[in-house]
Amino acid sequence: MSDVAAIEKLVQKQKQLKQEIAKIIVGQDEVVNQIVLSIFSGGHALLVGVPGLAKTLMVNTISEALGLNFKRIQFTPDLMPSDILGSEILDETRNFKFIKGPIFSNIILADEINRTPPKTQAALLEAMQEKSVTVAGQSFKLELPFFVLATQNPIEQEGTYPLPEAQLDRFMFAINLDYPTFEEEVQVVKATTTDIKVTINPLFSAEEIIEYQNLIRKIPVTDNVIEYAVTLVSKTRPNNPLATDFVKNYLDWGAGPRASQSLILAAKTNAAINGKFSPDIEDVQAVAFGILRHRIVKNYKADAEGISEEDIIRKLF
Repeated sequence: MSDVAAIEKLVQKQKQLKQEIAKIIVGQDEVVNQIVLSIFSGGHALLVGVPGLAKTLMVNTISEALGLNFKRIQFTPDLMPSDILGSEILDETRNFKFIKGPIFSNIILADEINRTPPKTQAALLEAMQEKSVTVAGQSFKLELPFFVLATQNPIEQEGTYPLPEAQLDRFMFAINLDYPTFEEEVQVVKATTTDIKVTINPLFSAEEIIEYQNLIRKIPVTDNVIEYAVTLVSKTRPNNPLATDFVKNYLDWGAGPRASQSLILAAKTNAAINGKFSPDIEDVQAVAFGILRHRIVKNYKADAEGISEEDIIRKLF
């Protein structure tokens, strides 16, 4: 199949994917869209939202529709790296045998990642970066495609271990989840308080998703779009000559080069799922909020004046 035909097929399948997900998930289109973007870009996503907004259900539904394995890890203060990666045990023949942990799956939901100590967070983040796990000196490759969706609770910050900036940078997207609208909540209550069971049809296979990820990387990008993305990221750095007074006033730190790479990759994916063969500046702007939100650090002045990350990113365009 030619690349053009493959992109046209991706557009069709992506529409069907949205329909499958909508059987169970009401609304939240923007969130689903960003999760799908990060899966096809080969990145990871961080979901920030209060409890009860169907984060687990959403990831479960998406993994079913994509035809991928799904595991959920609930992070607690006493969780150890071996609980995630797996450990060695003595078998009947008195030899050491490696028992794989829950990380050996395609989609991992890392629930409340900020509740576990840095040692365990680091084990997960190494796996995210390297797509492999080292246990007792042996290296084990993870199943591909490999996608981590971590969730964080914005309230109840007591007894948590906030992710350091360097680790936040590993997540391609930071996605904010909001309460459903009144109409959506009415629909949710109607749908979830009956005995009707909905089945999700898998539309992809792991191999197909890997093929689409490679196809998206092959998409050409013009220099002016790449320069626009790099300029956008440079503008977030207060010491950069391109930074505006607004940025210098309200930001302590800007985004690193990983942000520029993620902007281009996500823009390519956004273009592909909308049937375009090359991304333009609109595609970069469409993904900028999710990619830059967690990579910029506001100062106290911004907090005091109630200026959000979104306000700052909007001013960069």
